[in-house]
Amino acid sequence: MSRRLMSVTAHTSVDHADAVARGHGLEAESVAVVDATADRTDPDCVRLQVELDDPGELPDHMEELRLTPDQARALAADLIEHADRVEGGD
Repeated sequence: MSRRLMSVTAHTSVDHADAVARGHGLEAESVAVVDATADRTDPDCVRLQVELDDPGELPDHMEELRLTPDQARALAADLIEHADRVEGGD
């Protein structure tokens, strides 16, 4: 991606994840950056951001979910559960 929309720093959650963009008649594999963050002062949500390095036919863009603390914890718990399943081969 020539013009990154996300700031990638040493604090970025995942700076290299395999990704797939899917749509009607579209499927493009790419590498993505994933970050979970919140504003430093007066945070009002947890932001989960994803940006593909090469979105294929899509214009440069970034997805951002704005999660409540409860939603972020639920997502974290699901991620841990599935990570354990993958590691365990279940």
